[in-house]
Amino acid sequence: MNDYGQFEDGEGRKTLLARAETIARSVLQSFNLKRVAIEFIGYSDTITYQVKTEKENKYLLRIHPEGRSRAELLSELQFLDALHAAGFMVPTGLTAPDGLRVIPIDSFEGSSALNVTLMKWVNGEHANESLTDIQASNVGVMIAKLHEAAIAFEKPAGFTRPTWGRDSFKEAVAKLERYAHNFLSAASWLLYQRAVDKVLSQLDEMNVHEGNFGLIHADLHLGNIVFAKDHPYPIDFGRCGFGHYLYDLTAVMLSLVPKQRYKVILGYQSVRPLDSGYIGSLEFFSS
Repeated sequence: MNDYGQFEDGEGRKTLLARAETIARSVLQSFNLKRVAIEFIGYSDTITYQVKTEKENKYLLRIHPEGRSRAELLSELQFLDALHAAGFMVPTGLTAPDGLRVIPIDSFEGSSALNVTLMKWVNGEHANESLTDIQASNVGVMIAKLHEAAIAFEKPAGFTRPTWGRDSFKEAVAKLERYAHNFLSAASWLLYQRAVDKVLSQLDEMNVHEGNFGLIHADLHLGNIVFAKDHPYPIDFGRCGFGHYLYDLTAVMLSLVPKQRYKVILGYQSVRPLDSGYIGSLEFFSS
């Protein structure tokens, strides 16, 4: 259960989802939610369901793999609580009647325990990778305010989240290398390695300080932003951790046309300034 993405279509996927639904329904009883409808959303890092109650309340249930520690999940929920207190519309974790926010469940194979979280659903619509100018500007403002709130966040004792930087990049490349022969020629992989070396060199040269590096969303593409009219709300903080603030800007800008990218930057800078030379760094993160 360390990697849900390993399950392909077929009997393995069918068995996985049948067992996952059993776990989901069991956990919902821990929250005294019994008469509910659950709808499968998807699986990658987590298995996710939308939960609806008779009173039309909606929740997000996540089944986390064995590699995700309880401390990491509690830290994510603490950060989301702080963002909510600061006025952000974000998914926040529920607490079960027994006081638990992260529910341990025996794994499907009976080895290490899995962890399950239940969160409030954030209503809104996806933009389908097409923003108006005002939406693009508002996204920039939202990201800047998110970073300002992250800077002000006082981390409680035991707070732990991953760091997205040189080491994590090298780990991702090593994982890719194991499968590269399936879709890249030897010559293409050599070119890829040259690009990797350039990225690592750039990371080494970047000046890091508390104004440009801190807690970030770390997966802020348009699929993880919903809109109520023109107001953007960030969702899915499952990868939140420590990294360059520009990484969040790059993630959302990759699918936008140049004019809208500029609107995002102007929106961001209306709240907090960017370091000089940020254009080159943005290009680096998008490479």
